[in-house]
Amino acid sequence: MLNQNSSRRSFMKLLAAAPLLTQIAARDLYAQAAAVVGNDPRQNVYTRLGVRTVINCRGTWTYLSGSLEFPEVRQAQLEASQHFVNMLELQRAVGRRLSELTGAESGIVTSGAAGAMAAATAGCMAGTDDKYIWQLPDTTGLKHEVVMVGGRSAFDSAIRLTGARLVLAYSPEELSNAINENTAMIYTTDLGDKLQHELAIAKDHKVPMLLDDAAGIPPVDNAKLYAKMGIDLYCFSGGKGLCGPQCSGLLFGRKDLIEAALLNGAPREGAVCRPMKVGKEEIVGCLTALETWLKLDDKKLYAEWNGRIDRIRKLVETVPGVKTDTYIPDDGNRYPTLKVSWDQQAWRYNINDCVAELRAGDPVIEVLGADNPSLVKAVREGNPNRKEPKGPDHIELISMTIKPGEEMIVGQRLRAILGAAQKKAAA
Repeated sequence: MLNQNSSRRSFMKLLAAAPLLTQIAARDLYAQAAAVVGNDPRQNVYTRLGVRTVINCRGTWTYLSGSLEFPEVRQAQLEASQHFVNMLELQRAVGRRLSELTGAESGIVTSGAAGAMAAATAGCMAGTDDKYIWQLPDTTGLKHEVVMVGGRSAFDSAIRLTGARLVLAYSPEELSNAINENTAMIYTTDLGDKLQHELAIAKDHKVPMLLDDAAGIPPVDNAKLYAKMGIDLYCFSGGKGLCGPQCSGLLFGRKDLIEAALLNGAPREGAVCRPMKVGKEEIVGCLTALETWLKLDDKKLYAEWNGRIDRIRKLVETVPGVKTDTYIPDDGNRYPTLKVSWDQQAWRYNINDCVAELRAGDPVIEVLGADNPSLVKAVREGNPNRKEPKGPDHIELISMTIKPGEEMIVGQRLRAILGAAQKKAAA
């Protein structure tokens, strides 16, 4: 009876995937015909350089070039590129527009969220006084300590390069005790109740807090939420979920601190953050990305994303023993995400094997596994006394970075790879 039920379930899953398998066969036939007549769709500016393009199921990782820009962003950048403009005047005008859109006092466009971290730190230490702006990264006579809530971060070099000294705090009590007359800023990535508690401590001590929520959009309402909470400074990446230019970010907050951050960076010659330049195209493009997000129908967008990973799910579930689950993460890459798992021990085929096989194919397919190819191996984040978490028992596929139609390629490839591994284990 068990075998009959199992066979019936497998048949039903194959039946559900049948329309997708038919589409895949038709697509492959069309691609072969197009290649014969010299119209290979895989040829582009990257392949002509010998660089392989990637089907990105891993999410908005910087080493995979972030995300793809909205069409509106590309058009705005093209228009911006055709004129000269005073960059400080542009940033201040964008700050006024960002204020209108979010309720924050002001904002600027930075060179990514890491650029926002550096500019915010320099602004909190040197303020708007040119004497101190030129002095950095020498912090003699300045408030120069930054309290890192939760400990070290892979991105804290953006803070240290300004001359700031890190002070580590792993609990609210330690945060309170870490604040002194030298504290220039508090840095956190915490959200929810933890953030509320830390913000109350910062307000009580009259020390500005920077919230780094690089992957915090979507939901776009976070841009307004943090302003309502009264957070002194907060930042997002422009090249992740915001779908703006890859080398951009947004820093929001108090008007005086935003002005200080601006004066400690490009285009000002002699400022410590001068190397973190953003062009007029990135500034206009990043603003346009936020404006575009505020006009979008979130429900329609999430329905499209769900549809992509659902088609992958139907294909991979035709492999006996494969399990799937769909969820939306609470922090970072907050998009519909597909978990795919199998009995790694019984199959003698683990997560790393699957990731490597997908990565080695043509086209390259990147999924989220246990590895992080862009991490400096010496980095140790967070509390050094905590127990190392176990590695994942599944791979994840993030919907937002999968282009329409690519889910069919991914589903078929993953189905073939896992199917071969399952048959080999059963032999």
